[in-house]
Amino acid sequence: MIAKLIVGKSFGGCVRYLLEREQSKVLDSAGVRDYGTKTIIADLNAQRKMRPQLGNAVGHTVLSWSNEDREKLTVEKMEQHAREYMEKMGIKNTQYVTVLHSDKEHPHLHIVYNRVDNDGKTMGNFNHWHKSRKICREMTECYGYHLGKGKAKVNGQALRGNDKLRYAIHDALKSVMAKATSWKQVETMLAKHGVGIHYKYRSGTNEVQGISFEKDGVKFKGSAIDRKFSFANMEKQLNENRAMEATQPITDSSPLAEQIREILQQPQRSQTYEPQGLGLLGDLLNIPASIEPEPESMSDAERRRRKRKKQEVQSRGISR
Repeated sequence: MIAKLIVGKSFGGCVRYLLEREQSKVLDSAGVRDYGTKTIIADLNAQRKMRPQLGNAVGHTVLSWSNEDREKLTVEKMEQHAREYMEKMGIKNTQYVTVLHSDKEHPHLHIVYNRVDNDGKTMGNFNHWHKSRKICREMTECYGYHLGKGKAKVNGQALRGNDKLRYAIHDALKSVMAKATSWKQVETMLAKHGVGIHYKYRSGTNEVQGISFEKDGVKFKGSAIDRKFSFANMEKQLNENRAMEATQPITDSSPLAEQIREILQQPQRSQTYEPQGLGLLGDLLNIPASIEPEPESMSDAERRRRKRKKQEVQSRGISR
């Protein structure tokens, strides 16, 4: 179960859109004569005159369920859920009309209510989107309805206004946070998507306390886009991205890096070393393990001859 929140100016345009079609039916109402389009519009406009300075007096909510919930739902249950949702949202003591639509594949209904209540007071809508999301999740879990797997399945083509901007920012952030390792990178990459960043600082300090994002002149808090896009959670993700980048293997495509990779992938060479074809170094390394001793049968004459030769060599060296 999800809710789409809309605030508008014209009861006439909204009610005619909902009722002037074959696939619609009024399920519930309060404070209006619900037997005709004109009477509903007249009654809603009569009450809004108690607060003439309020331009956006039209409250409009679309409650939708997944197709997977069709077996569990009845029209009566949908009507009851609409009343429960309004009660939890504080939409009470005012005029409303609940209209069932069957023009889409998924089950859904529309709630149109007057933001000028029966006492002439304005019904606030501060942080209504966040509050509505929380209520829808609680009701979905309470009644065992299908819980969506996040924003990836949202039909972007069907979104309008602020909802479309919010999901555009969500998609941009999702893409950026998969790659960025610093806030500077986040700012640069988001700018390419037409999204700006605004930091909220703790009073009198440079400590960042919160974050918001802006697209086409409309601002959203990070946590209102998604909890993972609060400043604290984004900072945590950037730290994880930096740590992961530091442990990544060599991805350099230069010839040297390619050679290194090829060498590292080669099987380990044998421990036996054969120094062939190394010139003088090879000859030295090929020295036999042992040297044969001189024969013991050397004569005295030969021994004396070698001694004299050695002395002559030394004598010539000294004379130089």
